[in-house]
Amino acid sequence: MRTKLLLLLTLAYVSVSYSQDKTNSFTLDEAVSFALKNNYSAINAERDIIDAQKQKWETIAGGLPQISGAISYQNQLKQPVSLIPGEFAGGEAGTFIPIVFGQAQTASATATLSQQIFDGSYIVGVQASKVFLSYSANNKEKTRLEVRKAVTQAYGNVLLANESVSIFEKNKNTLEKNLEETTKIYENGLADEESVEQLQITLSSIDHQLKNAVRLKDITLQMLNLVMGIAIDAPTKLEDNLDALTQKQIKLDLLESNLTIENNVDYKLATNLNEQRFYEHKLAKSKALPTLNAFVNYGTTGYADDFNFLQSDQQWFDSSILGFDLNIPIFSSLKRSASTQRAKIALEKAKTQLKEAEQQIRLQLENAKSDYILAIDQYQTAKDNLGLAERIEKKNQIKYFEGLATSFELRQAQTQLYTTQQEYLQSMIEVINKKTELEIILNAES
Repeated sequence: MRTKLLLLLTLAYVSVSYSQDKTNSFTLDEAVSFALKNNYSAINAERDIIDAQKQKWETIAGGLPQISGAISYQNQLKQPVSLIPGEFAGGEAGTFIPIVFGQAQTASATATLSQQIFDGSYIVGVQASKVFLSYSANNKEKTRLEVRKAVTQAYGNVLLANESVSIFEKNKNTLEKNLEETTKIYENGLADEESVEQLQITLSSIDHQLKNAVRLKDITLQMLNLVMGIAIDAPTKLEDNLDALTQKQIKLDLLESNLTIENNVDYKLATNLNEQRFYEHKLAKSKALPTLNAFVNYGTTGYADDFNFLQSDQQWFDSSILGFDLNIPIFSSLKRSASTQRAKIALEKAKTQLKEAEQQIRLQLENAKSDYILAIDQYQTAKDNLGLAERIEKKNQIKYFEGLATSFELRQAQTQLYTTQQEYLQSMIEVINKKTELEIILNAES
């Protein structure tokens, strides 16, 4: 038995270890799809939908029949004494006789059925609960779009970090060879010490940037895991290549897409606010209406000097009541009027905010299109500039080792190349991110 138990524990440990060591592999589209199911905010947004559904039923159930029960037990440890005139019992006039009424112990059980017949606030509440459910659904959609944007940015940052490490390593290897050759030339008296020092400065700077890029590589991967809903230390592999992904994100026909304002999630949320203020105004007005409720109850009560209520011969006395409660608001010193006016002001403000939201969204669309065009142009320019900078740096290397260029001129060419390399990488990230921002405003899928 003990051997079997140890075997099961060993298998369980191996299974858990395997699942932890398993590498997750994603393209960008797969990463977004995975995150929409596993991101922490997305999970809670789904729970908000369920919560809104329960809240809607909670509101509806408030106007349906309600049944409540009550059980009461009292033991008068010292019963109250009442005085009756003495002549009632044959005594002298002006005297009083103490007497105790009833029995010391009382038990009762009551069940009450209540039903709301009319309440204006209930009707408004049921209507408003539908708006809250719509708001929760739109908020879930907003969360999904934010998750999609966050995953795209995090995925791009990981690719950027990986490419930066590769470029810095390549640059470092080139510089180390240059420094080694220049040092030999200097030792042979064919170069000055400044040439060696210039290369040492450049190499030191690149080495520092490489170490920082390696650290960022780990951090960006952890950030991607977090956004996707994976343990931050879980191994994750990215299938997409930065350059290929950038080419895929260039879709000029997206610029011709028309905006359907009703599909924009921010417009939907602004509409929800407008509807909410409408029902708040309606609720304020409903408080001037009367409310009518009905109830019927049935109860039974028993009396005894000792606790005999559980015995079969205990005598019980039944009672039942049917009743109605009508509450009519008459005068509130204009309190209800002020509340209604405030609700109306809030409604008018919401209408104005809805108009403003529409104009802001249209402006955001134009800005997003402009930013997307600029990102594509900058990418093409950066790509061309990178080719030029590589050729310039290569020519200066040849000139330097042929004695036709100084170490300062070589360093300038190298610095220009390194700057252009980073601009090129950043331009690719901008294309990816700006396309995503434009799609979110249009509420269009990739």
